[in-house]
Amino acid sequence: MGRVLGLEELLRLRREWASQGKTVVVTNGCFDLLHVGHARYLREARSMGDLLVVGLNDDASVRRLKGPSRPIMGQDDRAELLAALDCVDYVVIFTEDTATDLVATVQPDVYVKGGDYGEGGKELPEAGTVRGYGGRIELVPLVAGRSTTDLVQQILTRCASQPADREQDP
Repeated sequence: MGRVLGLEELLRLRREWASQGKTVVVTNGCFDLLHVGHARYLREARSMGDLLVVGLNDDASVRRLKGPSRPIMGQDDRAELLAALDCVDYVVIFTEDTATDLVATVQPDVYVKGGDYGEGGKELPEAGTVRGYGGRIELVPLVAGRSTTDLVQQILTRCASQPADREQDP
């Protein structure tokens, strides 16, 4: 998985990109059950710079954030799917509940989060860090009706309404 990096390798590349004057964009999330809202969000984030690095919550942090039944997909599968997207240049898995340490270490030129954060939304834990080193924060509007939580609920509802004796898929 050449585009899924450890933090040390990412930092080596980050220094190289800085010397080349490239604008580095970082975003982060759980990205459990990748959906069209994620794809649109990531394309928009990528349009804000020369390279997009996605910080991916590891499985333990997803459980802490989303509950014991999550993630649906393991971190290696989620990382591989993200890395397969053309708009994503690199993926790095992190263990903390927020990306504050990742952002402080990488110091992206642009830090992107969804529109559910910031003014009128959830607090953006990384904001002080980004402002502290002079980076820019961009919020991308959410795609209405597109979320992993909604998908999981739809699946559960549909499964509950199916006859119990139906044949199993091979």
